[in-house]
Amino acid sequence: MALAQSSSLKKTYYFFMLKSFLIWTFTLAVCLLVVGFPLVVLMATFGSLLSIVLQSVIPVSAVLLVVGSIITINVLAVVFGAGILTLKGIHPKEVSWLNWLHGEADTLHTSVYAACPLTCELKQ
Repeated sequence: MALAQSSSLKKTYYFFMLKSFLIWTFTLAVCLLVVGFPLVVLMATFGSLLSIVLQSVIPVSAVLLVVGSIITINVLAVVFGAGILTLKGIHPKEVSWLNWLHGEADTLHTSVYAACPLTCELKQ
């Protein structure tokens, strides 16, 4: 009986670890694309310059080599970061700035409409 319960707990634990890893992978990829846009522009500039330089050395596959290297480095950075955060036990629901990820509304900012100062205080 104890063996069946412990294997069930291990399966549940592995499921939650996999779920956390996939959520972190998605979150870090989105953050790289959205927030890291200047970094992406710098990588593209560096990659094009490196491709031009390598064109004289490797005329056939310089562009393929540079683009493949840049994409591989980005994917490995996202997967490695997600793995570290998952192994440390940090779940995305515990991070305060990820409220957009799990659908919680930001209660610090309330909407003020243009007509509100005229109509909000009216009592009938």
